[in-house]
Amino acid sequence: MKPTLLILAAGMASRYGSMKQIDGFGPNGETIIDYSIYDAIKAGFGKVVFIIKEEFLDNFKAIFEPKLQGKIETEYVFQNFDLKQFGIAEEIYREKPWGTAHAMLSGRKVIKEPFCIINADDFYGYDAFKKMVDFLTNEVTDSQYAIVGYQIGKTLSDFGSVSRGVCQVDDAGNITEINERTKIYKKDDAIVYEEDDKEYPLAFETPVSMNFWGFTPAVFKVTEEQFVKFAEANKDKPKAEFFIPLIGEYLVKNNIANFRNIPTANQWFGVTYKEDKPIVQASIDQLIKDGAYPANLWS
Repeated sequence: MKPTLLILAAGMASRYGSMKQIDGFGPNGETIIDYSIYDAIKAGFGKVVFIIKEEFLDNFKAIFEPKLQGKIETEYVFQNFDLKQFGIAEEIYREKPWGTAHAMLSGRKVIKEPFCIINADDFYGYDAFKKMVDFLTNEVTDSQYAIVGYQIGKTLSDFGSVSRGVCQVDDAGNITEINERTKIYKKDDAIVYEEDDKEYPLAFETPVSMNFWGFTPAVFKVTEEQFVKFAEANKDKPKAEFFIPLIGEYLVKNNIANFRNIPTANQWFGVTYKEDKPIVQASIDQLIKDGAYPANLWS
């Protein structure tokens, strides 16, 4: 059974200013998602599941179905504010979704095989998809998961701070701790993260999660249980978010599962700010010149 690619594409892109999930970056208007799916098909994934808002559905189908028909199976699932599906009767007001781990739960009814989850607006590179397929095909179990760890110095924006899951790795290559740092940025020749108005240094090679996770469907049960607790504890905190690293931390600390760090030295790039767009376009142009991708991705 081929693994599935689950794509987080329901975000509001408040800092970008528009729907960056379907913005064009390639020479023929290709989205970043196009390149991720192209790499995923090449690496051996058998299905792609889009996590979107329901109102995005027509746009997504119009953009992706003509390209992907006959190449890979597709599914669409919706992230919404309905808590009754989790047995929570109380209505909790939110302006923004509950976060990436809550979004992942949207796929629980259509994913029955090992899967990986990625962001729609991150360009990961073929190396990451190939290594993850190999892991999901040959090594993954309900107690052995994985993330692709990028070097923090290769994941930053020149135009503002970013949020990253900063990882600590033991001698066996497993993650021992993941700390979500929500404000990481360059300062002179250094990299720092800010917390409680203080700055702390990070080494260039520090592995970070870019939300490229490998799981079996067993993760859904634990995630749902933890989300119910999180929602209750944070019902009066409208900006609290239920991140996937919180699930990773819970699984590791409670000896439920290990997370293999799958290292890659690839240059990550993505779009957090509008100013990032020309840099992403130039990076894709260079990859095409280097022969990594055809100029017309789906021709």
